[in-house]
Order: sequence, then C-alpha cells, then structure tokens
Amino acid sequence: MPELPEVEAVRRELAPILEGAEVGRVVLRRRNLRRPFPRAFDTRITGATVLRLRRRAKYLLADLSSGDTLVMHLGMSGSFRVERADHSPEAHDHVVFDLSSGRSVVFNDPRRFGVMDLTPTDQIERSSPVAGLGPEPLSAAFDGAALAAACARTRRPIKIALLDQAIVAGLGNIYASEALHRARLSPRLRASAIATRSGAPLPSAHQLAGAIKTVVTRAIDQLMRGERSQRFVVYGREGERCRRRGCTGRIRRITQAGRATFYCPVCQARRK
Repeated sequence: MPELPEVEAVRRELAPILEGAEVGRVVLRRRNLRRPFPRAFDTRITGATVLRLRRRAKYLLADLSSGDTLVMHLGMSGSFRVERADHSPEAHDHVVFDLSSGRSVVFNDPRRFGVMDLTPTDQIERSSPVAGLGPEPLSAAFDGAALAAACARTRRPIKIALLDQAIVAGLGNIYASEALHRARLSPRLRASAIATRSGAPLPSAHQLAGAIKTVVTRAIDQLMRGERSQRFVVYGREGERCRRRGCTGRIRRITQAGRATFYCPVCQARRK
C-alpha cells in the first residue's frame, strides 16, 4: 500500500494540473470502489474549482470552491494519470475528472481498494478519515519529544507503534523498517523505552525522529526523480548483507502483528 512518500509524490505531480482548474465533468465507471461513492458525488464536484491539493498522512485532499473537500485514498493499487480529454479508457479506469483545461485526471484501481469521499472542508479534521491522526513526520510538531510522549505508555514493540497513525501520520510498514535501521534500533524494542517514565525523550527518541524525517524526505526526492527501484536499505532484502559500512550482518525478516519487518540483527541489536 502506498505510504506517505508515494502519496506526496502523487500530490506534487497532480497539483500543477488540478489547482485552479474547474471540473467540467465527473465520469464514474462503476458505483463503488472500496465502498460506494457518496450520494450525488459527481454533481457535487462538477462546476467546482480545485482551490488546493494537499496531503494528510496517506490521504489526498482536494479543497473545492463548493465548500467540500474531495478525500482520496489510493488503497493497494490505485494510481492517477493525466490524459487529454479525448483519451481512450483503459481497463480499471474507474473515475475520470474532465477539467476546464482540456485535460483529464484518471483514477485507475485494479483491486478497487481505493476510496473517494466528500466532506465539508470546515469539518475535515473532525468528521473524516483524517480525524485523530498524529503529527506529520516532516512538520515542526513532530520531533523526539513528541514521539517519546506518544510512546511513553505503550508496551508495544516500537515497529508496531510506528504504524499507529495516531503516533505519527503516514508512516507504514516499509518506512518504519527503514527508519529503525537508520536509527540503529531493534524493531523489537519496547516503544516506551525511548522515553522516561514522565514521557520525556531519551536520546533514542531524538535519533528515531530524525531518522524518520530523513528516510521520508529522501524517499520523496527519489520518487520525484523517478527512482522507483533499489531504493530500500533493508525492506525486501532478506538474506542480503547489511549496507551499513562496517556491518557484517545479514538482513533478517520477522513477522510482527501480521506484518513483515526487515532489520539487521547486528547493527540493530540495541533494545534499550
């Protein structure tokens, strides 16, 4: 499933096309994706101008002049592409936004796990899927102190805690593994171990928060440059030599809460 970097790369690619454009027509080629479209979905968007395309965690949010926000999630296999208005549809093209510019933004989703919904813009933080999310990893609100405070009272392994969207928004299985490797922390480390009993950050909290910011920033940059292969240091590299200079370990794969975790048992041996 796309994580924050993949969704942010999509946002940056679509923003110049969508922002400022009027939606002349919405074509729905089926009645639902993961769940049904809201009532009058197409007519509520038609005629509206896209004021801003932003991202919150793994969601794309298109603020419309109508006062609604179009909330979009890519799911497992969703993707967008930009076409001319007279393009020929492809298999699994489920939603088409025809713009006043003469271009069309097409949503393709073979597995149909994506989501599109409409929420009043002034309620987006209270009554939509983004309600209750934690801080964005690249925001000033996210640092070692915030991470330690969020983890101080949980006994879960740190890898599982990082997947909790109330602790940090947008991080998923891939980049949690990558960040822990960069911070040299074991994925089995109890999350509360990065904080004191009062919730104050220990050095490992600052180290991990910095690693998350670095991993996410680099991933976005790589995706924007078109580097979509060989990007990961540990994820998907079971049995390979660790890439950290001087480390003799080999990447190991374990299962945590039903999810695959990749790590180096040598340079990530630290559990406290």
